[in-house]
Amino acid sequence: MLRIFLVISLFFLSALARENPFFPIASAQDVPLTSNQVQMLPMLKRATLTLPSTARTIQSVTVAYKNLDGSIVQKKVIIKNRVDWHLPIFISQNYNIAHVATNSDVKKIASLPFIAFFGDKKRVKIVTKDKLLRNFLLVKPQRIVCDFKRSTDIGSYIKRANKGSLFTKIKVGTHKGYYRVVIELDGYYRYKLKHITDGYMITLL
Repeated sequence: MLRIFLVISLFFLSALARENPFFPIASAQDVPLTSNQVQMLPMLKRATLTLPSTARTIQSVTVAYKNLDGSIVQKKVIIKNRVDWHLPIFISQNYNIAHVATNSDVKKIASLPFIAFFGDKKRVKIVTKDKLLRNFLLVKPQRIVCDFKRSTDIGSYIKRANKGSLFTKIKVGTHKGYYRVVIELDGYYRYKLKHITDGYMITLL
């Protein structure tokens, strides 16, 4: 009798060890996957809001936005203006969908005998034959760092970009066996670096 009681007890203990013992343990294929891939959403053109006929004043506007780290934050703007409910309210940015960056938009930012920098609204083209050893992002201030293989002794070079550019400053400094390019930004961004025929292209995201 004692032996039967022990067997039954062991069965129930093993059953409680899993959430549901009557279904097989999930395999690796059953476990949901997560990804830190950035979702590329379309640029904001215009959003429309229609008010009911009872509306007479607009008190405030609250916008919820997502940061680079995925956190959601709300920002409220106090307005307190009369409003005509017959007319829609628009949320928009000064963005021209017909504008596409072309070669005419690309401007030369800086150059040295072995490297040159060209930029447009959100891209920097680095023209060089030197091999890129590594690239990474640093903060305070936000900046992209690229190390290129070359033995040179140019000291240090600093070039400030034109006012209004997202790329505020380019610095070049030499180290043993390589030189470092630091591209300072006007705010917080992710970036994508792509190898192209005559060098590298950096695109801010």
